[in-house]
Amino acid sequence: MTTIPTLWLIFGVVVALVMVADLAFVARHTLSIKEAARWSAVVVMTALLFGLAVLWQDGAKPALEYYAGYLIELTLSVDNLFVFLMIFEYFAVPATAQRRVLSWGIFGAMVLRGLMIAAGAAVIGRFEWVIYLLGLLLLYTAVRMYRDDDVRLEPERNPLVRLTRRLVPMTGAFEGDRFFVKSRAGWLATPLLLVVVIVNWTDVVFAIDSVPAIFAVTRDTFIVFSSNVLAILGLRALFFVLADLMTRFAYLKPGVALILAFVGFKMVASYWIHLSTGLSLGVILAVLVISVILSMVKLKAASRQGSGPV
Repeated sequence: MTTIPTLWLIFGVVVALVMVADLAFVARHTLSIKEAARWSAVVVMTALLFGLAVLWQDGAKPALEYYAGYLIELTLSVDNLFVFLMIFEYFAVPATAQRRVLSWGIFGAMVLRGLMIAAGAAVIGRFEWVIYLLGLLLLYTAVRMYRDDDVRLEPERNPLVRLTRRLVPMTGAFEGDRFFVKSRAGWLATPLLLVVVIVNWTDVVFAIDSVPAIFAVTRDTFIVFSSNVLAILGLRALFFVLADLMTRFAYLKPGVALILAFVGFKMVASYWIHLSTGLSLGVILAVLVISVILSMVKLKAASRQGSGPV
């Protein structure tokens, strides 16, 4: 696909409008679950409508690639948000400060993802065999995600955290949602800055899985970048929804692992087997729907047992 300037312009306008609306209206107060769900729906609907713009400008195949990439990124973000929740709990980040951390985390994620996508496209374009190594990486990640029930959070052992604490003078307590405060000794960073560093580091780690997964669907850097960015934009509101619903969907994480395994297999077997984008999109959707349905059935059965006679 040769992305035309019109599509880049539409993409830029969409991203700018979503970011302005998010910062102007959503970020000003703590969202209730209903408000977060509504805003998440608005961002998701915007991303889906952008897919129609891709269809209008470049045809069905690029549009299907965009939808598949967007769905992969949005699905893999579920596990990412779960780790964000653990980070906030570990550092006891106040609810009012979490919004600002997520804002800067999302902005940092867009920049870092852009750099990783550009580097990935250059490497794959020069060394085609790298796609098979990335497929094996996704298969390994899928097995690890399926087998590991608990995620251990050890930020104190993170070299970037140690370096930040060594180089940046820091206070011992949060100061609202401020990253820096002025004292008699000069400007000091607050622990909130450290949390932003950890959140962005975590996103880079997760991008090692999600970015190659989208390259399994398409090699077009515009499709990879646009699907990534539009999925990331809705993460902050989605975080507050998932923080409330995370424990209810017991089969969502195994479903995500299965999607990773499917994408990894698609990359490894791409030399011998060609799976169409439409088929890939159908498999991803089917796994997600089945995971949610099974989770709801389990939740309903558990609620019946809990309300039964003792």
